[in-house]
Amino acid sequence: MPALLPRRCGTAIARLAGVVATIALTSTCVGANTTTEADAWRDARQLVLVVTPDWNADRGELRRFVRDNGKSTWKRTGDSVPVTIGRAGSAWGLGLHGTHAGPQKQEGDGRSPAGAFHLGEAFGYADSLRTAMPYTPMQASHYCIDVAASPLYNQIVDTRVVGEAAIAGSTEPMRRDIHVDGDVRYKAGFVILHNAQHVAGGGSCIFAHLWRSPGEPTSGCTAMDEAQMQAVLAWLDPARKPLFVLLPRAEYQHLKTDWALPAWDRQQ
Repeated sequence: MPALLPRRCGTAIARLAGVVATIALTSTCVGANTTTEADAWRDARQLVLVVTPDWNADRGELRRFVRDNGKSTWKRTGDSVPVTIGRAGSAWGLGLHGTHAGPQKQEGDGRSPAGAFHLGEAFGYADSLRTAMPYTPMQASHYCIDVAASPLYNQIVDTRVVGEAAIAGSTEPMRRDIHVDGDVRYKAGFVILHNAQHVAGGGSCIFAHLWRSPGEPTSGCTAMDEAQMQAVLAWLDPARKPLFVLLPRAEYQHLKTDWALPAWDRQQ
């Protein structure tokens, strides 16, 4: 998501007269001082890895890994977490991984973006959450723009700043509990920085968030239960430059050496 008023770090919040205008999803990560894809891979010290059975699977497993400065070996931490992804499975997104053969993520296709991505800010309904990640409490005026033709495409905006006309056609109110019959899905979550280039139609509003009911797939995000989300948010540390990777199992097996990914089957 392009910043309207970018700060030095790409996921900064643009503020106008003290009111949140947009949550920017740009090509640099929270807490990062790196500028290249190679740097992002080298500098990451936390990894959120999701592996699914195949391109069409709507569920998978999430594991967390850490490594020390100067070390290439990842060590697993915490429990394996069942997650759901897009109802149609996954497809290559726009992130840190370049171009690969296979299905490509498009707006409205019901697929979660596969690949490697920086993390953006945490968000939720409460005034605060237990996390070191930058956090923005959502208000009834916050929407994520999923209208490809909009100049605000793939941004979370505040109608108090951009005006009600700017959200015309958007189907993503960020306070779903207020706008969508008490929906809990955005009660806690974080942004996955897919399509930071804001390519029109390339896919928008990609988050990790709560599932509405156990095992229910998403429209293109990654969902889990609240206790597991709380554990992930409490663990994430922007100073350790976390990355998010989602891959079908065959792609994970194919890329794990080149991407220096951790072993999945071995307990570490």
